[in-house]
Amino acid sequence: MMTNNNDWLKSVYSDGSKWFVSNPLPKKGEKITIALQVSEDSPVKAVVLRTKLNGVERLFKMKKITDKNILATNTANGLSRYETSIQVFEKELRYQFYLTTEDCIYYYTENGITTYIPNEAYDFRILTDYQQPTWVKNAVFYQIFPERFCNGNPDNDVKDNEYVFDGYPVKKVKDWNSVPEEYEKAHCLDFYGGDLEGITQKIPYLKKLGITAIYLNPIFYGATVHKYDCLDYFHVDPHFGGDEAFEELCKELHKNDIKIILDVSINHTGIACKWFNRDGTFFPKSQGAFNNPDSEEREFYFFGKDNSYKSWFNVTTLPTLNYTSEKLRNRLYRDSDSLVKKWLKPPYSTDGWRFDVADTMARNDELQLHHEVWPEIRKSIKEENSQAYILAEDWSDCTDFLNGDEWDSPMNYIGSSRPIRQFFGETDILNTRLPELNSVKYKMTAKDFSGRISSILNRLPFAIRQVQFNLLGSHDLPRMHNNPKISKDAYKGAVIMMFTLPGSANIYYGDEAEIDGTAPAMEGCRYPMPWDKDIESTDAYKMYSTLTKIKTTSPAFADGGFKFLWDEDYVVAFARFTPKDLFITVASSDTEDREIKLPIYIFGKDFSKNIPKTDVFGNKLETSVDSGFLKVKIPAGKSYLIDLSIK
Repeated sequence: MMTNNNDWLKSVYSDGSKWFVSNPLPKKGEKITIALQVSEDSPVKAVVLRTKLNGVERLFKMKKITDKNILATNTANGLSRYETSIQVFEKELRYQFYLTTEDCIYYYTENGITTYIPNEAYDFRILTDYQQPTWVKNAVFYQIFPERFCNGNPDNDVKDNEYVFDGYPVKKVKDWNSVPEEYEKAHCLDFYGGDLEGITQKIPYLKKLGITAIYLNPIFYGATVHKYDCLDYFHVDPHFGGDEAFEELCKELHKNDIKIILDVSINHTGIACKWFNRDGTFFPKSQGAFNNPDSEEREFYFFGKDNSYKSWFNVTTLPTLNYTSEKLRNRLYRDSDSLVKKWLKPPYSTDGWRFDVADTMARNDELQLHHEVWPEIRKSIKEENSQAYILAEDWSDCTDFLNGDEWDSPMNYIGSSRPIRQFFGETDILNTRLPELNSVKYKMTAKDFSGRISSILNRLPFAIRQVQFNLLGSHDLPRMHNNPKISKDAYKGAVIMMFTLPGSANIYYGDEAEIDGTAPAMEGCRYPMPWDKDIESTDAYKMYSTLTKIKTTSPAFADGGFKFLWDEDYVVAFARFTPKDLFITVASSDTEDREIKLPIYIFGKDFSKNIPKTDVFGNKLETSVDSGFLKVKIPAGKSYLIDLSIK
């Protein structure tokens, strides 16, 4: 089965899933069993689990399992299994493995295998008392920008000149299919009429596509089309249909087994918010902090002596909230009728929150309160719904928030969108901000990609890894398929990758419809949904619907393992697997045809017995099997999802 003396090292595997941990979500004080597998042909003499208990290093010799019932359930044919049990009392259990042969000790962590003792930075990690939103593990989200999705009730549309905000009048766009104007001209006050009734009417469409959860951009009372400049956290915007339309939407979504999470900024409000109310546009000036120094809400903001105020990135229409205020914390998340709790309660019973600009929330120079506030917010949310999902906007490395007591996931730009889009030819989105970085035209290699993904995943507890929010685009990012430099093959490869990485998948509304748009303009990713189009006949719709079915039904994507199998030149391959399921993603950004050699024997002998002739999309495969290796010919720029599961 193995072709050289060290091939067995590829078969060494463990993770935090139910296949290797008797209870992946243990309570403090619980005894759990941890397992490792390795090829039965390996020269391993003993396996030891190394951990620290109460600060002291401990070594546990693992037992080789011979019980056929255990092996039949948890281990594929051709693999040996080792187990040991540990009682967990601390916040997390961190561990690594030592494997001995006749003449060497191999050390195995999330970061791979070494012949030297590694540090603990990449230890395997099991969280205790972590309240994982289990429904997220193989969820397919559909992100909706409500104002541009569907107009279900024209009677609630904004009227021309209905109000003036920040010196500009609002405008009702008469032609749903017209191109949105840029901010400099429309000032985010060009309303197409999308509303919550429109979303409710399109639930059958979403259901057929395979959607299991909705991520809804802000719906609370706001002056602009995006609603991030909130006027009132406690009521849905009347132009979206108000609280009643939202109640009906939630009822119908839940009736169809579709979850819903809401989007909100609690880093800042709008200047017209009733708490701030600078200009008296929507509320009398006798209300709010700006014109009333003695108001209760004054302490909610940072005011100077001259009535100046701190704002988010100096955007004067977005005054920053001040978390030194206990009253603010009460209103936002502590009180039983607080913002956070109100919408989690009946009659809405929402399923989680997405927090805008969470990276900077409660962080203001000398006042760094973020790691104090976020655990409090999590506690309040979980008191209402232990399965609620806590999603936070952060574009970069934020692993210090991902330890089970703050966020469940960031918007996973760092671990999905950014590396995937760069692999297929775009410049990393954050590098485009500086000409000195943007001007460097470097083609990301396969090893760059695997290294970048591994550097994030390998630092996360497995239970956190399972609920990452993977995405390609959003309301803040140009759509990848609108980039003229990105081919259809490249886009397909990117979507396959996003769907098959650990965690959930997110479709930004209209991507499945091949919606129009421009890059890099912000309004270019907020075009109205093209309902006049025969959406279901598009290649994108067929691709997405195939992937949603696989994502939501295969155990490999909810509880399966993850392993890179190939990262040479510009071709990447990785596996998602259980003892009976095996999916291999192969993605090429290469300009040359390649043949890759994948060690499928490491997942068990049975996976070599039934090699498919096509991938999941029906594309023909050129393959052969030799000594447990699957050879696949990959034409330049082509990508595949291959199902080798045991039927």
